[in-house]
Amino acid sequence: MALDETTEELAGAAAQGDHRALGELLKRIEPAVLRHCGRILPFRQDAEEACQDTLLAVARNIGRFEGRAKFSTWLHIVTANCARTTYRSLKRRAAEQSSDELPLQKPDAARVSVIAGSRLDLLDVMEALEAEKPDLAQALVLRDICQLDYNEVAEQLRIPLGTAKSRIHQARKYVQSALGDAYGF
Repeated sequence: MALDETTEELAGAAAQGDHRALGELLKRIEPAVLRHCGRILPFRQDAEEACQDTLLAVARNIGRFEGRAKFSTWLHIVTANCARTTYRSLKRRAAEQSSDELPLQKPDAARVSVIAGSRLDLLDVMEALEAEKPDLAQALVLRDICQLDYNEVAEQLRIPLGTAKSRIHQARKYVQSALGDAYGF
């Protein structure tokens, strides 16, 4: 999610309390946030919900943006976290559905694309990884979902570069093991 210099400047102004800059910033980033959410969540409506959650999180938390890293890096993290939270929320709502309502059904494989199905499987594995080894999940999200380079991951997590690489490697092995042969690993 590369952002232009004007957007980065708006983020800095918004972080300092400029409400006009915040409004302009939210308008500018919305299309990129929606595209990013769409890469994580397979269904457009879910991606739109995650996008709105992301924009709300940016508006509420822009004061926490310190400017040490680029705003685009910070936004990647917020977007990925909101998309994963939306997925967990949708999954929880479906599980809580009472038996007297419409029966809960797993998506029909004939009607759901292979890509959408594999993204759902990956989200489930990421949820398990986050529950078991959150430090590995965080590094993997930054590298493979947010597409930060290794140095940026290490900087964002405030850990040595070698530790970042190790965590990403371990997380990929976990995901590979969980998804198995069905996905060509």
